[in-house]
Amino acid sequence: MKRSGGTKGVVAVAMSGGVDSSVAAALLKEDGYEVIGVTMNLFSLPKEVCTSEDLRSCCGWKAQEDANRVAVALGIPHFVVDFRREFERSVIDDFCAEYGRGRTPNPCIRCNRFIKFDLFFERARRLGAEFIATGHYARIGFDPSTGRRLLKKGLDAAKDQSYFLYPLSQVELSRTLFPVGGHTKDEIRGLAARLRLPVAQKKESQEICFIPDNDYPGFLKKRFPEAFRPGPIVDLDGTIIGKHGGIAHFTVGQRKGMGIAAPRPLYVVAVDTERNTIVAGESEDLYKRRLEATDLNWISLNKLDEPKILRARIRYKHAEAPAKVSPRDEGRVLVEFERAQRAVTPGQAAVFYDGDVVAGGGLIDRALD
Repeated sequence: MKRSGGTKGVVAVAMSGGVDSSVAAALLKEDGYEVIGVTMNLFSLPKEVCTSEDLRSCCGWKAQEDANRVAVALGIPHFVVDFRREFERSVIDDFCAEYGRGRTPNPCIRCNRFIKFDLFFERARRLGAEFIATGHYARIGFDPSTGRRLLKKGLDAAKDQSYFLYPLSQVELSRTLFPVGGHTKDEIRGLAARLRLPVAQKKESQEICFIPDNDYPGFLKKRFPEAFRPGPIVDLDGTIIGKHGGIAHFTVGQRKGMGIAAPRPLYVVAVDTERNTIVAGESEDLYKRRLEATDLNWISLNKLDEPKILRARIRYKHAEAPAKVSPRDEGRVLVEFERAQRAVTPGQAAVFYDGDVVAGGGLIDRALD
């Protein structure tokens, strides 16, 4: 598909069948782009699940149908691309393996990194697109002093999704558009209604699309039974105080599921995969002032050469906290918080902010006392 005269270019919009990506396509068309709608088939859900009115997954037949209805309403071409094999290998296999290692992964970050802003762009390029766009609540800027593109928070603080996008490279940012990032969610709902989009009242999708019933243990047990070997629950002194039915049932900070009667509430403080052991403690034992992160990506910086004071977020809904971020050997950073943070969880992302700009981020490898 070649650029039509007078357009700003050809953009492939990742259309999940939800409100945000649908309005993103509409806004880009209004703005003078030649828009192609593309729905990624990432995971096959059972038919009876896909047809449910309560479905909140962006995967499966229902998502494709809703995206197609929007494309027809907007008068744009619509394609479905099959990425199920790649999604299984890059996202689901990693999700299961991380739980088996006693870590708590964020599959949305993996999906963005390996599917939406890598594989999807290559497929979009074959369709003639110069840009890709998604319905993420984030913004892209430019710093003339460094010549670097910036990833910024979405205008709606309650919906900001910049946390999930920290792995994006300068090349990826240069070819990506986030049309809804400068709007609030209420504004997007209003636009969908004004444009009479057939998904204007559709519910929000859930965070993990491939587990629509939120039964993580059930999903993992079918794919990674090794993570369900029974083992001991110990206190901070190493005394056995109970038994567990598999480390995949637990994540740092969790209170439910241990089945231990104690005078004060107990929480998962650590998951020891080598000993197949859950370490339990009280609420104050969850607080840590330091962590190490690896697998780093810097956006506003070319690299981190010296310690820098930033604000760090250690999970999506976590409130940012001031921290000194210092480079270490082997591509790691040491993050030292001004005040101890609750439930620092290996496998989650630590994302670093300088105001509303994402400086960079990485994966939490371990919490330090």
